[in-house]
Amino acid sequence: MQFGRRRFMSALAAAPVLAASATALLSGIARAADADGLLTRPLRGVDLPVIGIGTARRYADPADAAALAPLRDTIHRFTELGGRVIDTAPSYGRAEDVVGQLVQELGVRDRLFLATKVGAGTREEGAAQIEDSFRKLRTDRIDLIAVHNLRDVDNQLALLRDLRAAGRIGALGITTSADQQYAAFEAVMRREQLDCIQIDYALDNRGAADRILPLAQEQGIAVMVNLPFGRDRLFAATQDLPLPGWAAEIGATSWAQVFLKYVLSHPARPIAIPGMAQVRYVDDNLGAARGPLPDAAMRQRMEQFIDAL
Repeated sequence: MQFGRRRFMSALAAAPVLAASATALLSGIARAADADGLLTRPLRGVDLPVIGIGTARRYADPADAAALAPLRDTIHRFTELGGRVIDTAPSYGRAEDVVGQLVQELGVRDRLFLATKVGAGTREEGAAQIEDSFRKLRTDRIDLIAVHNLRDVDNQLALLRDLRAAGRIGALGITTSADQQYAAFEAVMRREQLDCIQIDYALDNRGAADRILPLAQEQGIAVMVNLPFGRDRLFAATQDLPLPGWAAEIGATSWAQVFLKYVLSHPARPIAIPGMAQVRYVDDNLGAARGPLPDAAMRQRMEQFIDAL
């Protein structure tokens, strides 16, 4: 039987002696669900649902209105179900422009947390690229801009700090999806004050859990996870397999939910941003943001399962 948040809070009101300890327990195990029942994580004072939309490839170059239609439907369904985070980048083809157009047409800018990146060789180039991002996204404020793949990281972070101080962006960070950059990535995390990192992490790609994710947890840096499906390797490995019985223990009804729940259950409490370009993927992926997450013993069981394939 599910014990909803409303009933939980009512129980606290009826038992004030237990309220403080029970509330601490709730926040320690998992972030409280929002009004749509989605688990959330904090990022610079904003609670965000733990599943967002990544826009690499799928939003890069829709050919015509017919190709835009499923993307529009995807964003519409995403916001309808309570989703907020959409992540993009100037290097993702036309993705920024496509997202900006669809968000404007749907009239949902105030319901979204828009994140993009800067990947430039100088401060001047970075400033010009960021202004282009504002124009393409059709907004006067971007919620998060991160330095893409550590390119010219010191100059770009200085620029982003100025933009954050001016209120034009809400948060700043750094990104990578290559383990060859992990050492440099960790060094930046240690010397800079970051609001967010974005890193690759998946059930079959656990390298970030060695040092990067624990450091983020230690320093209180929010985490976004790109490639949570392991560049689709996980789907290839499990395409002919039924869900194991233990999937029901974490409320997973699809392989996508199994893979996402593993990512979300890391103690660093990340937000996962899988690519989504169809409504059915929105419905499926957001299902991972509801219900229980794996505990440490279940995480180990999941790792052993996938490693044996």
